[in-house]
Amino acid sequence: MARTLLALFRSILFTLAFYGGSVFIVIIAFIILPFSRHRLQSMARGWGMYHYCCARTFLGIRVRIEGPKPQGQVLYAIKHESFFETIELLRIFNRPAVVAKIELSRIPLWSHIARTYGMIFIDRAGGAVALRNMMAEVRRFVAEGRSIVIYPEGTSTPPGEQPPLQAGFAGLYKLAKLPVVPIALASGHLYPRRGFIKRPGVIVYRFGETIPAGLSREEIEARVHKAINELNAVDRG
Repeated sequence: MARTLLALFRSILFTLAFYGGSVFIVIIAFIILPFSRHRLQSMARGWGMYHYCCARTFLGIRVRIEGPKPQGQVLYAIKHESFFETIELLRIFNRPAVVAKIELSRIPLWSHIARTYGMIFIDRAGGAVALRNMMAEVRRFVAEGRSIVIYPEGTSTPPGEQPPLQAGFAGLYKLAKLPVVPIALASGHLYPRRGFIKRPGVIVYRFGETIPAGLSREEIEARVHKAINELNAVDRG
């Protein structure tokens, strides 16, 4: 009981600090939005660093990265367990363009900033027009030399679950023509996707072996699914 109450107290402090500070960051980002996209990207990385600082200070959560981070432009395929990694990727990677669900585009003010930064919103129910718009954005960011981040299983899942990859992953892989780096992580046991209380510990990111571009749909889906789930099944540090 005492441990749960302490975790609750720390979670309250984290929520006040992170979301309170985020309001200020979003306001500043909106002000500089018309003037400098480069500064906006720097602020996004700063937001990720602020999130990690709050998580470490108030929640007692630390991050450990295992395996070499790739050099150059790649397609990151990440196992998704919680909100934690959606902010962390801004800190860990170099100005990545991020594929996200369309529901996030409905957040007032923030969504406009996110689009300008490089968020690619995918509407799975939007048909051919929505797919063409997404592909056009992917082409643009690849041409700019930016890496792409995607959660190939489509949404966050509880630790241990292994849903099939979403159909759009293989299409994006074929379009981007980039090598794939599968990343497994273990975040849901400390920073649950649902529930307020978060707990101290180590969140592990494991970078898998780079998978080359140009493989068939069946092969890339099988290799990515196996990689992110095999890595995810290893001990959680």
